[in-house]
Amino acid sequence: MKSPSAQHPEDWREGAPNVVFHAEIPATAKPLFSAPLLSLLGKLGARYRPEVDALLAKRQQRQAAWNAGGLPGFDPETQHIREGDWQVEKIPEPLRDRRVEITGPVDRKMIINALNSGAKVFMADCEDSSSPTFENMILGQVNLYDANRRTIELTTPEGKHYALKGPSATLIVRPRGWHLDEAHVTVNDQPVPGGIFDAAVYVFNNADTLIGQGLGPYLYLPKLESWEEAALWESVLTDIEKALQLHPGTIKVTVLIETLPAVFQMHEILHALKTRIVGLNCGRWDYIFSYIKCLQAHPDRRLPDRAQVTMGVGFLKAYSELLIQTCHRRGAFAMGGMAAQIPIKGDEEANQQALEKVRLDKEREAKAGHDGTWVAHPGLIPIAFEAFDAQITKRNQLNVLREDVKVTAEDLLRPCEGTITEAGVRGNLSVAIGYMAAWLRGQGCVPLNHLMEDAATAEIARAQVWQWIHHPGTVLDDGRALDASLAQTWLGEEIEHWREQVGDEAFASQGYQEAAELVETVIFDDRFVEFLTLPGYARLTHTQ
Repeated sequence: MKSPSAQHPEDWREGAPNVVFHAEIPATAKPLFSAPLLSLLGKLGARYRPEVDALLAKRQQRQAAWNAGGLPGFDPETQHIREGDWQVEKIPEPLRDRRVEITGPVDRKMIINALNSGAKVFMADCEDSSSPTFENMILGQVNLYDANRRTIELTTPEGKHYALKGPSATLIVRPRGWHLDEAHVTVNDQPVPGGIFDAAVYVFNNADTLIGQGLGPYLYLPKLESWEEAALWESVLTDIEKALQLHPGTIKVTVLIETLPAVFQMHEILHALKTRIVGLNCGRWDYIFSYIKCLQAHPDRRLPDRAQVTMGVGFLKAYSELLIQTCHRRGAFAMGGMAAQIPIKGDEEANQQALEKVRLDKEREAKAGHDGTWVAHPGLIPIAFEAFDAQITKRNQLNVLREDVKVTAEDLLRPCEGTITEAGVRGNLSVAIGYMAAWLRGQGCVPLNHLMEDAATAEIARAQVWQWIHHPGTVLDDGRALDASLAQTWLGEEIEHWREQVGDEAFASQGYQEAAELVETVIFDDRFVEFLTLPGYARLTHTQ
């Protein structure tokens, strides 16, 4: 494959007249967008846009059936796959040890710090922890290109210098989910699916370099809801491999099980990707959001305050253990979920309490049989390693088959006990506003109240309030009824709290006013808005 750096910048539009960019590509990124890459994007966009749309329509059909009283469950038509005797392909050596993974956006400083962090893997995220401005997505590809060649450096205006030092974490890139488009790039006047854009640009520009290092192009695939959506990724990645003359299965993937429908199809998802998949991951925050979204019309499935919905509660424990059992039966890794806590400076007691929560969570995951886990902050890496090193005698726990696990559909659907509090409601409203304001400013990973919030946790926040006020009979722990009127009053007060905190000028100019309007719209809409980031993206693209 011809190196993109050898392309002439002026030829970048040649060879793909059906591909149109609706925003200016930053000068540093133009060498990445060579004529052969544009030709590939044109072919992929033309072929797969209808298939993506068809699968998104199926999501709507399933949701309509659940809103009419149905429930997700195991598919009898794929029982033969669940009961069959098969395994995924052998996991390549660079991915055999994934005890601790750190995640973050494709920001240049973040990439350098994460690769230097001492974690086994860094998941560079084009999705939930990145705000998908065109500049973020394009410069993110430049940052990944430089990182894979170990030329990535950054000097801040204050004179602080960042560069790679010694061995780096293995890089895995998370492209956007099927529901997200890249609105600034169209093929035949239709937007390119965001995930296809991210994956194709990354693999095209980096596959040869990575293979030359004994590695490969590795991806994390988000928000799948069915084996058909996994099969679509298989087809897309196979086409990319053929175009680049790569050996079949060169692109390795890990799939996040972060939607309620997907937990019923884990065997099928592994089977659809079995020549390239290396594991599944418990994407816990999106999973909680998906539980609320899928069961939005079922008042008996209301969840309590977010802080009470921990991995120890029944439906999440069942999800985690079934994932471990499924993966290890098939020879795939079972990755644990995210610790969203961040170190608390200036309050040692609170900091120790937060770190103890992380320690207990990671010990639970390791003892349950997970092969590794996620953290959001480098300060949590030693705690995670300690928990897994105490449990893992080799590099993973593929030998822990968890044949004791017996999980039914009802186990996965049963809500947890708990209370709904004024503090929980207000906290959700405040987080949704604060996060979306930062997101609209181009920041997708935001520390709020000593937690690292991303799009998934903002989705939980707004979804919980929607769920609580749209089902009559929601009662707070103090006996008051929680309805739309009370929530509206508290929303107004939380908006004013943000205005007082940042000042009138910043409130108006830094996204808070627009975020407040967006949050209010999605919470009080009679229809559950599928993803907060969809109306958010419409606002984001309008301002670019």
